[in-house]
Amino acid sequence: MRYQSSDEDSARWDGFPFRQGDIVISTRSKSGTTWAQMICALLVFQTPDLPAPLTSMSPWLDWLIAPRDEVFAKLAAQRHRRFIKTHTPLDGLPLDHLATFIVVARHPLDMAVSLFHQSENLNRDRIAELTGAPRPAPAPQRTPPRSMHDSLINWINRDVAPADALDSLPGVLWHLSDAWERRHADNVLLLHYADLSADLEGSMRDLAARLGIDVPETRWPDLVAAATFEQMRAKAKEFAPDTTGVLLDSNAFFRRGTSGAGRELLTDEEHAAYLDRAAELAPPDLLAWLHR
Repeated sequence: MRYQSSDEDSARWDGFPFRQGDIVISTRSKSGTTWAQMICALLVFQTPDLPAPLTSMSPWLDWLIAPRDEVFAKLAAQRHRRFIKTHTPLDGLPLDHLATFIVVARHPLDMAVSLFHQSENLNRDRIAELTGAPRPAPAPQRTPPRSMHDSLINWINRDVAPADALDSLPGVLWHLSDAWERRHADNVLLLHYADLSADLEGSMRDLAARLGIDVPETRWPDLVAAATFEQMRAKAKEFAPDTTGVLLDSNAFFRRGTSGAGRELLTDEEHAAYLDRAAELAPPDLLAWLHR
């Protein structure tokens, strides 16, 4: 399936020459993409002193900001084990047997809150300039401005085709349901944001084992320390995906990093309505894993 938006096109994967050992990180926005990229970088290079900026080593292949041929050439020149970013669901990717596909999941309510903050931090004129799209019209002023609570309720209730809005609740659960159905494949791995938060070292060790990467015991403390949210936030200008100036504030990209922000905004009745809505969109075993 082809997924397109104003700044992404999954068709850019067509004809991509995979190599043995490639890693593709497939996530929804604000679900742990940069965190997973950082963990993969640390496991591949086995040092916190990375040889290049994270976004340079791990490009977002389907983003229209950079020409496709330029991205392909950059990846072709890499001699290390490659790890590539995408927001495309697995059914929109060429699931080549040479590669491992990592799908990172986050509680949808927390993802939605982070997405709300992220939307306030985007330089939309700069994005339009880089993609060649028309400059966005100024948003109408609301009196009073819509609250985060109201935005979250609207996000929960929005009725839209998943492919038309992948960061909507239907889109998020479409992405994760597709990955969930493929979770027993040898080259598909699911990571949960909550597991990374609760046991970062254990999650990193499990991922290294699944990727066939041997890490000397003496290196683990430094690698785990470098992958913490606090360390990444302290080096936001180095790790935030903002080499082209699409963020108004790189430091704001790493905002909170904890779970529960979405649930805090909802009453018990509103949360129950969210659970009913999610149950319409995804299988119960996935939701049990996702919401735990």
